[in-house]
Amino acid sequence: MAVKALIAFLCLCLACAGATAQDPLATATPTPTPSPIPTPLPAPPTKYGMLLFPTFEILDVFGPLEVLSWVARRHENLQLYLLSTTLDPVSTKPQSAAMNPFNSSFFPTINPTHTFADNPELDVLIVPGGLGTRAPNMDAELNYIKNTYPNLRYLITVCTGSTLVAKTGILDGRRATTNKASWDSVIRNGPNTTWVREARWVVDGNIWSSSGISAGIDATLAFVEMWYGKENATTIAEFMEYEWHDDSSRDPFADVWAV
Repeated sequence: MAVKALIAFLCLCLACAGATAQDPLATATPTPTPSPIPTPLPAPPTKYGMLLFPTFEILDVFGPLEVLSWVARRHENLQLYLLSTTLDPVSTKPQSAAMNPFNSSFFPTINPTHTFADNPELDVLIVPGGLGTRAPNMDAELNYIKNTYPNLRYLITVCTGSTLVAKTGILDGRRATTNKASWDSVIRNGPNTTWVREARWVVDGNIWSSSGISAGIDATLAFVEMWYGKENATTIAEFMEYEWHDDSSRDPFADVWAV
């Protein structure tokens, strides 16, 4: 009996060993699937240039700069380059008596920090509008925009600043918008551009174009939202006590000016 019991025990052990050998995965720990390595997001732009020329529109310049100054104070080490042909002060005063019939002197000036020849490295160039965009000789400004654009991450136009960019051909084949009060005089400079009638601002690739004057604030807030989130952009607007028009397709001034 003892021999039979021993034989039965050995057979049972052999059977268990055989089953384990036939199914090696029965007790193996599964190999975990590696998680994909996330693609790092690009760093936000930090080097901003503002184009200056005689008779630029005041809010076209200082509206976006006000927004970005909050970014510089709260979120990022930003650098600002105020660019013109020379380092001489640039005035907003109209260049002809017809544009200043009361001979007012109520026109501030701003001092550039760099000339076009300095050619500082930029991430973003902002091109404002104003009566100065109608000056007959803007070759220096046009050449600077055209030569600088290929090295930019973003180009932003405010109001009739799109006139200058359109003249360079950079807007050819792209969508853009501009000041609705100056619609006809601007769009003739870009016959190969798809001009969007009802838009507070338009984004086409790395070019942002905004509608008239105050729309530059709305577009800049949207640009901030893209990099720092909706909450931070909204907070900046609230600190400015500015009612942000955050819908790019909402533009009541298209009807006001019967565009």
